[in-house]
Amino acid sequence: MTEQPELEASTVYREPGVRWAAVLWGPLFALIGYLTELLTAGPRHGVGWFLVGIGLFAITAPWVQARRRFMSVKLTRAALWQGREALEVKRIAEVTGVGAPVGARVLGGGWSVPRKYDELPLKLDDGTVVLAWARDVQALQAALARVVTPPRPY
Repeated sequence: MTEQPELEASTVYREPGVRWAAVLWGPLFALIGYLTELLTAGPRHGVGWFLVGIGLFAITAPWVQARRRFMSVKLTRAALWQGREALEVKRIAEVTGVGAPVGARVLGGGWSVPRKYDELPLKLDDGTVVLAWARDVQALQAALARVVTPPRPY
């Protein structure tokens, strides 16, 4: 939230936002179109399909980069990253049983929790509640619970 905490090598939980394999959808579509033309009688537009594949790749690559930058979730022992915003783990007081008040700030800088993501209210050490988000909230909550309250040695 304020400064960038140091990243530790051990990632406890991660959601990339989207995989880079998504950039292959357009070229694959163009290849299927070209192969369909080869199987049917009629003209073949190899250059056209090649340009369609390149064009769809060019449109998809920035979309993938943006999703990976702004929609990724990463939890290390030092910080919870929501998009480009980092929250130090030592600031998180409670992970379970926290209600989401109206107007709670959403981590990651958005006005609301991203579409197709579920919210996870977190209580901070100053008593405020913020909304974390993930596609698999239960897994993020379990990982946060392990990091925030590490097991005590007997």
